[in-house]
Amino acid sequence: MGQQQLLLIALGIIIVAIAIVVGLNLFQANAIEAKRNNIINESVNLAAMAQQYYMKPKAYGGGDRSFTGWVIPNELRTTANGHFKAVANDENVVITATGNEVVTGNDSVKVQITVSPKSFQTVIIK
Repeated sequence: MGQQQLLLIALGIIIVAIAIVVGLNLFQANAIEAKRNNIINESVNLAAMAQQYYMKPKAYGGGDRSFTGWVIPNELRTTANGHFKAVANDENVVITATGNEVVTGNDSVKVQITVSPKSFQTVIIK
C-alpha cells in the first residue's frame, strides 16, 4: 500500500509540473501576441494620420497630395508600447515600430507599415 501511494504522489507531481510548464508557455505566447497587436494598432493609427496629412491642402497644414514633410508627433514617438520612426517621401511613408518590452531573451516585437495614399501594408519583422 505504501509503494502505491508514493507512486500516485509522484505521478500527481509530474502531472502538475507538466500543467505548469504548458501554462507558462501559453502565457508567454499570449503576451507576445498582445504586445504585437498593441504595436500594430498604434502603427495603424499613425498610418491614418499620415493619410490625413496627404489628403489635406497645404493651407490647412497638410501635404497637398504628398507625404513629404509628415512627421510623427512628438508625443507619439515613444509610448507605453514602443518607439516609432517614420521615413516619408512624396509617394509613401514607412513607419517602423519597436516594442519596449523584451519578450524572450533579447528579442522585442518589431513591425513595419508602408503607407500609400489609399492603403497600407503591415509586415511583422519579429
